[in-house]
Amino acid sequence: MAGIKALISLSFGGAVGLMFLMLGCALPVYDKYWPLFLLFFYILCPIPYCISRRVVDDTDSASNACKELAIFLTTGIVISAFGLPIVFARAEVIAWGACALVLTGNVVIFGTILGFFLVFGSNDDFSWQQW
Repeated sequence: MAGIKALISLSFGGAVGLMFLMLGCALPVYDKYWPLFLLFFYILCPIPYCISRRVVDDTDSASNACKELAIFLTTGIVISAFGLPIVFARAEVIAWGACALVLTGNVVIFGTILGFFLVFGSNDDFSWQQW
């Protein structure tokens, strides 16, 4: 039952994060849809870590270059997702209020992605790998 509660709370967090992103795009004051390019970052963010988990055996306790590279790439994607709206706002493509809404959505979405890997990342009975 704890897995179902976690799944519901993660889906709620994802919906709230996407709501902030859409508000930053679709409010009549802002009315620019450039921040929707962040959806690519949301999709790309977990891919390096998922690939490294499939390739690397987690039985060794030593540091692993493949896993560290995956974390480095994921960090680069996350920082780029935070930097893109700031660059848009600085170049006056979007308003600073829209930038604030999009950054709030980023915090919620990436927190949700992190929560997903913390909750379902272990190899126990209720794992995301069985889906």
